[in-house]
Amino acid sequence: MNTQPVTQASDWFIKVPAITLSFWIVKIMCTTVGETGADYLAVDAGLGQGLTRALMAALLAAALVWQLRTRRYTPWIYWLTVVLVSVVGTQITDLFTDKLGVSLYVSTSVFAVLLAVIFWVWHAVEHTLSIHDIVTRRRELFYWAAILCTFALGTAAGDLATEALHLGFVRGAVAFGILIALSYAAWRLGGNAVLTFWVAYILTRPFGAALGDLLTQAKAYGGLGMGAMWTSALFLSVIVLLVGVEQYGRSSPKSLAAAK
Repeated sequence: MNTQPVTQASDWFIKVPAITLSFWIVKIMCTTVGETGADYLAVDAGLGQGLTRALMAALLAAALVWQLRTRRYTPWIYWLTVVLVSVVGTQITDLFTDKLGVSLYVSTSVFAVLLAVIFWVWHAVEHTLSIHDIVTRRRELFYWAAILCTFALGTAAGDLATEALHLGFVRGAVAFGILIALSYAAWRLGGNAVLTFWVAYILTRPFGAALGDLLTQAKAYGGLGMGAMWTSALFLSVIVLLVGVEQYGRSSPKSLAAAK
């Protein structure tokens, strides 16, 4: 008889946050930090693209291991992982575009197909794509694979819209913002919750990237000239504040008593 322990869904707590307004604010800011943070480290801090990619990949691997080893949602670990995924996702697209010379049309298409494959396999194996059902290790691995691909796809799509299609930072941010609003409206009108969530999640990446470029780029290039360092510091401060409030709320005696 097999006496090995079997992990059931009931043995796990949900490992992702509730979908609230705070979730979307932090998510968008993480996407912006992914854009500005990668630029700051590689250019302003003088680390270069190669060293920055290696450093961020190592930090992401460590954060993912930490996240996977937890048994319940821990805000600061989860969002640290998302920030690092955002940076690495940005760097993956930049590697294809800047280093390998791959067209943004091609990279956007490749990442879109890859994400579709991840979703297809995930659904075929687990029969759900809902983040409310991330209650096993395997589902969590599918989830993070999809998250990384959404950041790479969002970066490519954002650059395609603002650069190759010449929308610019302002019009790009407005366009993606409208698409996010339409996704929300579709959900409110009875659209499929899982589909509208993932559409909005993907769209927040190019929206955050366009917003980051708008804030950091020089005025001569259509930006506001804040610079990557100050924009990253500002957005990281807001992320730390919001995540800190959530972490404190989950660690309060009342919350701990409710969890028991």
